Amino acid sequence: MVKVYCLYIFSRKGVCLFYKDYGRPAPPKPAKLAQEFKLMFGFLFSLKDLVSKVTPPARSAGFYACSTTTFKLNYYEAASGLRFVMSTELGAGDMREPLRHIFSNIYVECCVKNPLWKPDDEEISCAAFADTLDRYVATL
Repeated sequence: MVKVYCLYIFSRKGVCLFYKDYGRPAPPKPAKLAQEFKLMFGFLFSLKDLVSKVTPPARSAGFYACSTTTFKLNYYEAASGLRFVMSTELGAGDMREPLRHIFSNIYVECCVKNPLWKPDDEEISCAAFADTLDRYVATL
């Protein structure tokens, strides 16, 4: 089992559409979350740009994870520009497939197919999305 600390979903414009804390070692206070969202999106944007510039032309590998001494940051960007970011314990393996699953089987089914939800404009507040996501994360 992989310990998941938190999950972010960012729109292509950098708006945090969803955030879920699964027991981070030091969760931020609610007043600091907006600042954390901006920092996280800026970090991801810059790191993805750096990786694309230093990657040899013959290779098309991209940025999908980075680690610190305390956690691993896993990243998946859908073709639509939606960014899924999962913070896990250091020992977590490749999380690209679970992030793809969250996008294609949970986000698309619960949000994209919901005619009342406006993509890129509002946070994800669908209870079915949060419940399905929580059940899936518990199985990792």
